[in-house]
Amino acid sequence: MESLTPWIDTARRWSPLLGRRLLQALLVALLVGTLCFFMTRWLPGDTAFRIAAGRYGYDMVDAAAAEAVRAELGLNRPALAALADWWGRLLRLDLGISLVTAQPVLTEIGLQLGQTLRLSFWAVLLSVLLGPIPGVLAGLHPGGWFDRATLALSVMLRAMPPFVLGLVLVLVFSVELNALPAAGHVDSGSVALPALTLAIGLAAVSSRVARDAMVAVRGSAYYAFALTKGLSPWQALMRHGVRNVGAPVVAYVAVQLVYLVEGVVLVETIFAWPGIGHALVHAIFGRDVPMIQGTALVLGLMFVLFNALVDLACAAIDPRRRPR
Repeated sequence: MESLTPWIDTARRWSPLLGRRLLQALLVALLVGTLCFFMTRWLPGDTAFRIAAGRYGYDMVDAAAAEAVRAELGLNRPALAALADWWGRLLRLDLGISLVTAQPVLTEIGLQLGQTLRLSFWAVLLSVLLGPIPGVLAGLHPGGWFDRATLALSVMLRAMPPFVLGLVLVLVFSVELNALPAAGHVDSGSVALPALTLAIGLAAVSSRVARDAMVAVRGSAYYAFALTKGLSPWQALMRHGVRNVGAPVVAYVAVQLVYLVEGVVLVETIFAWPGIGHALVHAIFGRDVPMIQGTALVLGLMFVLFNALVDLACAAIDPRRRPR
């Protein structure tokens, strides 16, 4: 029993944070699902006709086919009754059946979620390599040519929309250099361009955060003392600089996660990446309400999950952030 005491104490300290994140996930699920439900119903056009077109093709759809779909799916039910039914299924972890493919939404999302997480992982990894490292080097010599160059590059890249940046990368690496596939997911290098598109947007700002943090560390008393007691600049940077620079950079990642989750929808569509964002776009075109609610719900929960992971990473880097 005594061997379990440290684990029990750790669980007790972290339970308030985890409880807040679970409550946030529940609120996100209800809010996102409800908003998607009503926004889909407010879209112009005949929902039954669009679903029938998604099933059979536009050339094969007529008024009779649309009416048959309307009767089959109960699209003429009152909105509040349909929404209450979705809430009830959500409490049972049932996201319903796709109106277009007639497959369980949870099954389809399970196939797509892995691809989205794979893309997000490589995007975050590349952003860490492309952003903070040049930012730290710029912070070591503030006001120098490298600092000014990285500032100009960061401003230009952050101002560029993801779809424009993606098209530029396709033109350079796929059309001109013929080095990477432009779309799809069969080739092992297919993840490179979509991940790089997301990573550049993340790295453009994180590099400046790392630069400002490095300037603050470089001007601190403990960093000056490290140099005074005989450590080389490299040793002082690795022992006292990197850890203190890492805390604000990781904290800023939580803010940039909105960019990542939003960018997934655009980037997956541009590169035909078979993930959650790509499925959401197709579901919107087909008026597949359960699929729209399910994919939007998963994207919202991804944001909550990523924020929780950032909290844990910040606590690992900075002991002052750990619950007591």
